[in-house]
Amino acid sequence: MTGFLFELSFLLAAPVWLLMIFAPAWGPTARIAGSPLTVLPVLFVYVALAVPVFPELWTAVSSPDLGSFRELTALPDGAGAVWAQVIAWDLLIGQWMYREGRRLEISALLMGPLLVLTILLSPFGLLVFLGLRAVRARQVGTRSLSGAPVGSQARR
Repeated sequence: MTGFLFELSFLLAAPVWLLMIFAPAWGPTARIAGSPLTVLPVLFVYVALAVPVFPELWTAVSSPDLGSFRELTALPDGAGAVWAQVIAWDLLIGQWMYREGRRLEISALLMGPLLVLTILLSPFGLLVFLGLRAVRARQVGTRSLSGAPVGSQARR
């Protein structure tokens, strides 16, 4: 059962990722990516995996040290729970990146690969996005000060 739940955690998040990457301008994508409720199914998987190892989980988070975390992740349900938590938080980060990218009119051709990087290695994807966001925010701020139109999302 643990193996199934481990796999299920990503399968539940995948449709949202696919929409943000392959259908970023489709109307429902923005509505779906704008909802934090998309992570609920993954969080239910997390709970199912975390409850059986709750004492070990509590020890790992209430008095964090490498040994207790290692003990937690050595347990199949513990590793699965950590994985489901990572999937949920990565999805929330990806959704925020998608919305910010749309707001700042970052090309979908750039955001798509960046979101894939975030699925695979979210800290690297987030760091790259934060740099890109800073540059793009300055450009958008400069355009808005010059009187050029800002906010045309139809180009994506």
